Order: sequence, then structure tokens, then C-alpha cells
Amino acid sequence: MSKSIINSAFIIAIGASFSVYAADQGIEKCIAAIQKQKTGELVKLEKLNIEGKAVYEFELEDANGFEWEFMCDVNSGKIFETESEVSSANSLAFKSKMKVTEEDAKAIALKTYPGVIEEVEYEIEANGNATYEFDIVNTKGVETKVEVDAATGKIIETAIEEWEIGEEADEKR
Repeated sequence: MSKSIINSAFIIAIGASFSVYAADQGIEKCIAAIQKQKTGELVKLEKLNIEGKAVYEFELEDANGFEWEFMCDVNSGKIFETESEVSSANSLAFKSKMKVTEEDAKAIALKTYPGVIEEVEYEIEANGNATYEFDIVNTKGVETKVEVDAATGKIIETAIEEWEIGEEADEKR
């Protein structure tokens, strides 16, 4: 089976969400922008709120099994951030930049955003920096993505998840 930019299950999921979230040309613009950068199978779409700005985060798996994240402005359809994911903090690309342990990064994230960590991702930014991304659910059920720099321990980005379609096969929960 060839991997296209959108698999049929993803199309069905997005189609179903249109009835709830209304047809959105921003999604189409974002997908077109992603296709110019990478080919592969979209496995997840999230709508986020980053400091009042509506953003889509698309996750794509390429033909080699590598996972990529694309942050796209909902209104303009422009990609403004691309990251790759690695399987663990022991990945060479991650470990070579890491100075802060995962446990310390968790403590930093939870101190500012108390709750339960539902997922951890290990990301390599476009500039080569390594970051931990923690999905933290608070007592009100709100999920916040907290990105912690693996070299400095500083929180570099937070986002509130509004909704999610799809799931990566290897999500660490």
C-alpha cells in the first residue's frame, strides 16, 4: 500500500469533524503547504490555542517511518514550525543536545502546569535543539502541551489542545 499525504481513515475523521467544526479551508491550505515539504501519511491533527492564536498541528509519518510535526496558522494556512520526533531521549540526535533529564523536565513542566502527564514526545527542532513535549491534563480536564528545552530546562512553548483527530501508534502514555 503506498503512503499518500492523507490516508482514508484520516479523511473520514476530518470529514466527520467538519460537521462539528464547520468546513475549514485552513486545513486544506495547511495540507497543501505540508505536501510541498514532505510526503507521507497524516496520522494526527490537533487544533491548539497558542497565546490566543489558533493553530493546527499535523503529525505525518514519512516513508522511512520518521515522524514530523507541522504547526500551521489556521487562518493563513502557512506552516510556521516544523519538528521531527525521535523515539526516545536516548536517540543520538536528542541525547547529544540533552543536559536536562526527563525527570527534571517533567518536574519543571508540572510545577508550572499541575496535572497528570498523558503523553511525552521527544522532538528535534528545525535548528537542531532537543525538546521534551509533555501533554498535561489538569483537574478540569484541560490538556496543555508544554515544551521544555532539553538543554536549558526552560519552558519554550505552551498550547491548549482544543481537539484531536487520530493517534500515533507509538504514543507514550
